[in-house]
Amino acid sequence: MKTLNVEEWRHQAQIYYAEIESYTKPARERRSRQEKHPVLDFLHSYYSYSLGSLEKWHPSLEFALELGDDELPNYFTTQHYKFDAKISLDVSKLTVKQRDYLIYIRNLLVFTQARSPHFSCYGLHEWAMLYKTSVDKVRHKEDAPLRLSLEEIAIVVESREINCTHFDAYRFFTKAAAPLNKVRPTLAERQNHEQPACIHANMDLYKWAYKCMPWIGSDLLKKTFLFALKAREIDMRASPYDLKAFGYEAIHVETAEGRAKYVLLQKKLAQEAAILRGLLIAAIEQLLEV
Repeated sequence: MKTLNVEEWRHQAQIYYAEIESYTKPARERRSRQEKHPVLDFLHSYYSYSLGSLEKWHPSLEFALELGDDELPNYFTTQHYKFDAKISLDVSKLTVKQRDYLIYIRNLLVFTQARSPHFSCYGLHEWAMLYKTSVDKVRHKEDAPLRLSLEEIAIVVESREINCTHFDAYRFFTKAAAPLNKVRPTLAERQNHEQPACIHANMDLYKWAYKCMPWIGSDLLKKTFLFALKAREIDMRASPYDLKAFGYEAIHVETAEGRAKYVLLQKKLAQEAAILRGLLIAAIEQLLEV
């Protein structure tokens, strides 16, 4: 275990906070103005990790922190840390329930990593969420208009095979669209379906990382958060929403050229996600071994 002196770890914490605040501060400002961002707000609404929690820096297991004369951050509590001559995470304080959940997450990530990737969904889950619905039920209609009519969206959905393997995307399909999906992912069978090309499964690396906090440390959490932002952007650019007002160029997956572009971007994301997933698996396994 490497020991960081007070100046070193406080400097790391400050750098981390400054980078994360560049995302959390605008999110708070939008909330105060009751404004919504159809792309960025997803990471602070669908995902349950609070802005305040995301801003808090925690070391990983590899580091112990020297105590100084200054007051410690109030989130360094005895629930997760031990205090002697130094501060360090105390894995012995993991409960049986928490260890079981870590095992579940580890297994899900391992199964996902080992499965063959499927690059044939073309982001049509967002389209299936609008299939044969009414205008008043369109999710982002107050913030971003549709770039195609509901009738045109239905034609696109009916013209392609729907291959969504992600339960939390599939469960938002309209009743008319759900039977069109090639598989029927359920929460209980999540481990049997998630695969490493899925943009939502890869975005969820952020969720699985914050579920492991503070034990894995904030540096890995930050990597998954920034990656999730990137994945969310591509996810929504491939949707039927017009996001030009927010500075996003559409990926026209209703065309052959657009689908090819989506797959290229999806493959790049999958490569990056595989690295992050491997880091997260290793961090969880280190926890379980300790």
